[in-house]
Amino acid sequence: MPVFQKANKLIALSAFALSATLFHATTMRAATTSADAAAAVSTSADAAPAADVATPEPQAAAPAAAPAPAAPAAPPTWSVGPIAFSGLVDGYYNFNANHPNNPNNPNQNQLRNFDFDANSFSLNMVKLSMSYSPAPVGFQVDLGFGKAFSAFGTGVTSCNQNGGYYNYFTPQCDSQNDMHLEQAYIAWKPTKAKGFEADFGEFVTSASAEVIETMNNPNYSRSLLFTYFAPYYHMGLRTSMPVTKKETVGLQIVNGWNNITDNNEGKTFGLTSLYTATNYNWALNYYVGPENNNTDVGYRNLIDSTFNWTPAKMAKWTGYVNYDYLQNRNSVQNGSGTGYHATNLVHQQGIAGELRYQATGTMALSGRYEYVYDASGVITGFAKASLEEFTVTGEYKMSQGLLARLEYRRDSTDNFFFYKGGAQKAKAQSTLEFGVVAFFGPTH
Repeated sequence: MPVFQKANKLIALSAFALSATLFHATTMRAATTSADAAAAVSTSADAAPAADVATPEPQAAAPAAAPAPAAPAAPPTWSVGPIAFSGLVDGYYNFNANHPNNPNNPNQNQLRNFDFDANSFSLNMVKLSMSYSPAPVGFQVDLGFGKAFSAFGTGVTSCNQNGGYYNYFTPQCDSQNDMHLEQAYIAWKPTKAKGFEADFGEFVTSASAEVIETMNNPNYSRSLLFTYFAPYYHMGLRTSMPVTKKETVGLQIVNGWNNITDNNEGKTFGLTSLYTATNYNWALNYYVGPENNNTDVGYRNLIDSTFNWTPAKMAKWTGYVNYDYLQNRNSVQNGSGTGYHATNLVHQQGIAGELRYQATGTMALSGRYEYVYDASGVITGFAKASLEEFTVTGEYKMSQGLLARLEYRRDSTDNFFFYKGGAQKAKAQSTLEFGVVAFFGPTH
């Protein structure tokens, strides 16, 4: 059975189990009233404290005690037994001032991965997650639909076409079976192993300052470094181990980048490091392995470094600096039709900086700037091209688990790369975007 059919069944079963749990909790709360509270066996969530009763005087009866105030409604519990559920719905409207009309990709923003629909309402993603914390064995499963998951299912960045390794949304890059699957892994954390954990299956990458879920990033759109440098996910083995109170290191052995079925026989190795201090942390990741299709000739290398910072005396401010260097040694098939040999080396590097100010408990303002040097023309098709990106995002939390973001973004380069109408005659692209994300879970 294809994986997406299994995913659909799993989502339906999960939703049924969650609905049954919520119905049971609501029924139990309604059945417990203050009149029979003294006789019922109460729980800490539903019982009100007993009221003190005055001792009656001999000459007169004491007045009746005032009824105890009703206990506040318990917060929703998004779990069935030990299994925690969470989910989100993420949609947006995007306006592109260039009104791009590329004949091959009409009405699409350039340099975007998830929010690439221009001048249109669009669904970024709908996601449902199930997790069980390892004790010592656990699991994580993330299923979803939408533009983001369409990108997962087409092998983004594992495609090696015309000497490149960037986002080709073409079905021949990888199997469509994993389109609706972001993560599915088993976690093992032995109780006496001093924090060691091993995960096996499909899991998101450790690289990049940003993540897939919008509400966990300061901006609505993703950075160029997230889009064109880092993979989204891996299939294989991931380990982590605290070596001191502040330092955690890890080793990963995976099939490659954004594929469940390997595109060759070689494996990619990942080395991860996270140093955490009081007001900052520093993550350093290195991935290396053969990523050209059908051959182990030619290696890909990614160095990813992210410094996150929260000033001690400026608690409302947060920020990060992210640097990435990516290179790939391409290969071509020999003239005889047997074997491959290495050819040119393509590479690119970039840096991004972010500042976020939490003005109130419900309002925040974020700004991001990036510079990318596209030395080999992998991103733009122009060798030695420079790209810049500036984004400012306003955020408003409308209620618990519901937030809205209004974002202005400008991308620019030193070549006529952007479509304006039906022709590439612009060096910049400006977009205005409004996105809404609703999410639920144990912590939302």
